[in-house]
Amino acid sequence: MDRSKLYIFLLGIFISIGLIILGLEIRYGLTHIKNSNRTVSVRGLCEREVNANKVTWPIVSKEVGNDLPTIYNNVENTNRMILQFLKNNGIEESEISINPPLVIDLQADRYSYNQNPYRYNVTNVMVVTSSKVEKVNELIKKQTQLLKEGIAIVAGDYQYQTIYEYTDLNTIKPAMIAEATKNAREAADKFAEDSGSKVGRIQTASQGQFSIEDRDQYTPYIKKIRVVSSIIYYLEE
Repeated sequence: MDRSKLYIFLLGIFISIGLIILGLEIRYGLTHIKNSNRTVSVRGLCEREVNANKVTWPIVSKEVGNDLPTIYNNVENTNRMILQFLKNNGIEESEISINPPLVIDLQADRYSYNQNPYRYNVTNVMVVTSSKVEKVNELIKKQTQLLKEGIAIVAGDYQYQTIYEYTDLNTIKPAMIAEATKNAREAADKFAEDSGSKVGRIQTASQGQFSIEDRDQYTPYIKKIRVVSSIIYYLEE
């Protein structure tokens, strides 16, 4: 075989090999495009119940009268007795704050037609802010003991609600996100199994927002924490 024929023979082999490789690449590319268009979107939920670790308890009392100095002395006396009640029951002074009294002059409003025997209505608020949630809950139940001292505690005022909080979210975030992601993957695996596919890599993922709510209106010191992860997976043959 002379050189020209050998050259043509080898050239034909190389062209054939090139066409085979090109065909395989095209096939792989088409398969990849097909698979990249097949996805499944799933959500993974994680919920937990935790006890509140911070409570803000406003203790509200009122004084009425016509003489401000007398009312002031009554407020001071009330504050002393409430402070003593709190300290005797395990609340530290650093956890207690006293707001300035709110004084309303009932005769200052010339458009008021209410016939009130007293001129002044004074609202006195002492606030307990503590991590001793269980202890404060006990004292809320025991605050009727102050009635024996002649102190009437005002209850049910929407302006002065007891507030329970959970402030340690960062410590449980990683575990909750991991659980939500796991639940999302299980949902994706189930879908893929039913459709004769298998789950591939993640296309996009969204952690979602954490929410903290009261478990119910009767136990505001128990919080329900919730997070939803949204994940889109590729599906493969």
